[in-house]
Amino acid sequence: MSNQNQEKSEAPVDVASASSRSLLDRISQALLGEPATREELIEILRASADRAVLDRDSLDMIEGVLQVSEMKVRDIMVPRSQMDVVDQNNTPEQYLPMVIESGHSRFPMIDGDKDKVVGILLAKDLLRYLFLDKKKRARFNIHDMLRPAVIVPESKRLNILLREFRTSRNHMAIVVNEYGGVAGMVTIEDVLEQIVGEISDEYDIDDDVMIMPREGGEFVVKALVSLADFNARFNTQYAHDDIETVGGLVMNRLGHVPRRGEKVDIENLRFEVLRADSRRVYLLKVNPVGQETQQSKKK
Repeated sequence: MSNQNQEKSEAPVDVASASSRSLLDRISQALLGEPATREELIEILRASADRAVLDRDSLDMIEGVLQVSEMKVRDIMVPRSQMDVVDQNNTPEQYLPMVIESGHSRFPMIDGDKDKVVGILLAKDLLRYLFLDKKKRARFNIHDMLRPAVIVPESKRLNILLREFRTSRNHMAIVVNEYGGVAGMVTIEDVLEQIVGEISDEYDIDDDVMIMPREGGEFVVKALVSLADFNARFNTQYAHDDIETVGGLVMNRLGHVPRRGEKVDIENLRFEVLRADSRRVYLLKVNPVGQETQQSKKK
């Protein structure tokens, strides 16, 4: 009789722990075996995040890795028309201001035409030119500073490109179409941002902040801010039948997907693109028109 009572008085089952173990078992089976579909694997991972078995940052990164394996270079490349390049037919004095203003670290060097890429110039290598005296500048040959240009097709998958970037230690590739013409360019940062999200910079703002004031009367504005909210904050009257966000308004006014550094004046405000990729705008800097000129005069 006592044995029967002992059998009935088993320790209570920890339902939450059992549920977590069950979920971990499913994840293990999915990773060790082969999930029926990619969607099934993502569903399991998202369920893990919902139950705090997997943190959200890890989930985002895993989804980014899975996404990269499905994407091709053409999906993220900087289009040919938006490539910042330097021309070997110009002097360093002629293209140095553009190099400094763009903020990029690498530039394709062309021979008069974007289809004729002769190499890749690193901004840090160009800085050496600034410290040369007149005699050494006269003997300076920019081609001595160039790195070979890596050529990849539009159809190359991003996971393969990332592997090649790592093994070759190149950080930029020129993208060509099926006819051999230059279609654009892609960097290792472009690929990594598909996995880890936008790389941080000085203009990063919290996720829950949409409009952030900065010194000097300028504002950093997320492109997803609605026109209604923007109008309410800046006392403007922007409106468009087919556009709902300030980022969409800027793209519409420019007539293309802008690159970082592009500016446009809309009525009394100047918008500068702080962050964008080949598909959309993410972050904008907003100043009253003329304010930048006044600030530069003060300096």
